[in-house]
Amino acid sequence: MLKKESKADTVITTSLQGFKLSARGKVRDIYDLGEHLLIIATDRISAFDVVLPDPIPSKGKVLNQISRFWFEKMGDVVSHHLVSTEVDDFPKALQGYRKVLEGRSMLVKKTKPLPVECVVRGYLSGSGWKEYQEGGSVSGVVLPPHLLESSKLPEPLFTPSTKAEIGTHDENIPFERVDEIIGNGPARTIREISLEVYKKAVKIAESNGIIIADTKFEFGMKDGELLLIDELLTPDSSRFWPRDQYEPGRPQASFDKQFVRDYLISINWDRRPPAPHLPPEIILKTSEKYREAYRRLTGRDLD
Repeated sequence: MLKKESKADTVITTSLQGFKLSARGKVRDIYDLGEHLLIIATDRISAFDVVLPDPIPSKGKVLNQISRFWFEKMGDVVSHHLVSTEVDDFPKALQGYRKVLEGRSMLVKKTKPLPVECVVRGYLSGSGWKEYQEGGSVSGVVLPPHLLESSKLPEPLFTPSTKAEIGTHDENIPFERVDEIIGNGPARTIREISLEVYKKAVKIAESNGIIIADTKFEFGMKDGELLLIDELLTPDSSRFWPRDQYEPGRPQASFDKQFVRDYLISINWDRRPPAPHLPPEIILKTSEKYREAYRRLTGRDLD
């Protein structure tokens, strides 16, 4: 049995007195500590680029600890920004916030983020499936004809996108556009690393019963070094499908927030704020899906 997190333990937003709030994203609150950043994964959830009014218990802890799991696995592939997820390693002035930070925060190196999202697709789903239906290609890459929804691609594709602000949508762009934005050398490097990280993650995940259909990475620069940053291979940044239920030609069961998207589609929400409240059963089921993804990947229950 997975240990349940009570509603009282959920974290919707944070306010750490004496610390500078650098950014409040759809899910994460980021504090500037000078040399480092403190990233707190809250229990907020977004769908269609709108933050929903109801938190998902345990979600932030799952995201944080899955990211830690993957950063530790990928250290031999690429350098990354993670310093520690242990509150004992944080500055002393943060120790008083242990209840908020425990399990859902990480101390990271401060970098200058590259202005592109590095999307890797191993299967045809989401916006990639929509684009393929319209023109037979994804981000300028022509694919074989007659592929089905959720088909496994012949080879994983690097399909970059713009990095959207809150309330706007990422836009798929061809690789040549990445060249123009950050330069040919860095563009090729992030493509190679993204594909290598994805392929390694796929092997690990599939051995634990999860298909990573697609994912997105972010990179930043620090002192001339390229670092893998932000979250890594979580149910929020990836499509996780149960391997034993996979069947091309239809949408797949998932461990990610697609379950919430499907509910919102079923009630014909117009995808504009304010978002509707989620029923208790949808909140509980979503929380269970996130926790199950963590358990399958790591073989452990959530701390």
